[in-house]
Amino acid sequence: MRDSMERDMDDALDALVARLVDLSTVDRDGARRLPPERELVEQLEMSRGSLRERLSQLESLGILDRRQGHGTYLRSPGSSVVRTTFALMGALGGVRPEQIDQAREMLEIVTTVEAAKVATDDDVAELGRLAESMVDATAAGEHEAGLEADLAFHRHLFTIVGNPILDVLQDGLAGMLRDTLAARRAKALRTETPAADGTYLTDTVHRQIVAALAERDPDAARIAIRHHFDHHDAVVGSTDDDVTARRDTHA
Repeated sequence: MRDSMERDMDDALDALVARLVDLSTVDRDGARRLPPERELVEQLEMSRGSLRERLSQLESLGILDRRQGHGTYLRSPGSSVVRTTFALMGALGGVRPEQIDQAREMLEIVTTVEAAKVATDDDVAELGRLAESMVDATAAGEHEAGLEADLAFHRHLFTIVGNPILDVLQDGLAGMLRDTLAARRAKALRTETPAADGTYLTDTVHRQIVAALAERDPDAARIAIRHHFDHHDAVVGSTDDDVTARRDTHA
């Protein structure tokens, strides 16, 4: 019963958004401006109170933007809504850390394979630059810079594919996993024995991904990204322990 009511509410909100899009006008900058409140009440056949309540809902979802002195605009909510939703799910126990980790791996494997099909020479060059920045930063003991290069490397795989849906999902998951990824990376570097040149497999494993994309080889890309995750799983172990360790470090 409750699920049915929630679906009905979602459907009603979706229908309202569709109507608002129809009623909006496009400004020179491409923004969609809504008519004045009085006109919306008439067009939507809603009471002023109901309209304001619904518009407040849309504003809280990041779909509505009230600009002082300029009017009310519709906007694409971007990744902030997904990021907040994922964060609440995690905080309220609606999803377990290992499930978040699994979702990230599945998403990145698919994205990496697709990136191998569409990457340009410039894309591969940027990915290679990020990989080497990661390697060099860690070897120099600049672990925060190494982490940022690592995160940027994986984010760039999504940039290469250029699918806004995947971008939103990646950003939402990355927001939830940042502390976890930082803890896992730190644990891996503590656990590993560096190579003779001072580099770590946690970093150099990314070179295989770059090589696969350079060859435009989706199968090799799948193997490379899978090897990347398998290596981390073998080295760092439990996701829950990593989060706890990271929090203790910052306590």
